[in-house]
Amino acid sequence: MSKGKLFVISGASGVGKSTVLKQVMAVRRDLVFSVSATTRQARPGEENGVHYHFISREIFLDMIRKGEFLEYDEHNDTLYGTLYSAVSDAMKKGNVVLDVDPNGAMNVRRVYPDATLIFILPPSWDELERRLRSRGDTSEEQIQKRLARAKWEIEQSPKYDYRVINDQVEACAEEILNMIAVKAD
Repeated sequence: MSKGKLFVISGASGVGKSTVLKQVMAVRRDLVFSVSATTRQARPGEENGVHYHFISREIFLDMIRKGEFLEYDEHNDTLYGTLYSAVSDAMKKGNVVLDVDPNGAMNVRRVYPDATLIFILPPSWDELERRLRSRGDTSEEQIQKRLARAKWEIEQSPKYDYRVINDQVEACAEEILNMIAVKAD
């Protein structure tokens, strides 16, 4: 049985990862998106098992103790992680896409050294801040935390195989599709 390729997509909160990934996945129907687990509450319109596996902090911590996560991290008082089982099962079916932060990406790289790491950058710092503020569902304190985190995440981007700027969603998605085609086809 042929083993699929693993693609890791990262980028700061507000950079447009979800929007870009939606376009990428619509074109490359052979890609399997690995749904992460989180301890945060679902936002309006999010479904358990589709956008995230929403679980309690206690269960998440128990899963960490049992070694069930390929990677996990905590930021803004919320835990996020990728289950080993979800990735290995999905890779038996085809090519897999993970949406994880830089810490997670480096952990994935240790386990899957052939994984392709792609970092999505904002067109500018001002645009990133504008996007975060335009959501309308985030307190000023949370915006400042996300901006501080974004600075650190962007500083990690040189560790990735590829970096792409999300100035226009369609162009960014096309660049990522080309990167995937080179590695997966």
